[in-house]
Amino acid sequence: MRLDKAFLLVVFSIPALAVLPAIAASDIAVSRGGDSNVYGNCVPSLVVENRSGETIDYLQVDVVLALRDGRQRTVELKSAYREGAPFPIVPGASATLRQHLDTSRALGVPCGEVAERRVSRTICETPHGTACASSVRVQP
Repeated sequence: MRLDKAFLLVVFSIPALAVLPAIAASDIAVSRGGDSNVYGNCVPSLVVENRSGETIDYLQVDVVLALRDGRQRTVELKSAYREGAPFPIVPGASATLRQHLDTSRALGVPCGEVAERRVSRTICETPHGTACASSVRVQP
């Protein structure tokens, strides 16, 4: 039986096409999580989805919050304590980045006073202490 070249091309292309979404989604996606008011202070959070092939040992996103009265505050949202128990984010997993109120200053206003958010810095490290090779996309 003789197979047509076009048929072979289609048959062998299907597995390659199935891999394309995985290749395209080889980043670390960070999006806005739920905000909460703790003792009258807004505590924002971010949700990270590790779509890369590497384990994240530590991830920190510094978010500048513009308040309705014109002031700005920077909040560090972290995956774990910097010098504490590790909380690795393995490939395919999700985690929440939080402000650690026991080591950082509270925002000082409720969430309704936050007018705008922007990212000022991102730190991503692997278990080997090196920077993450994958790009980190943040939508605060």
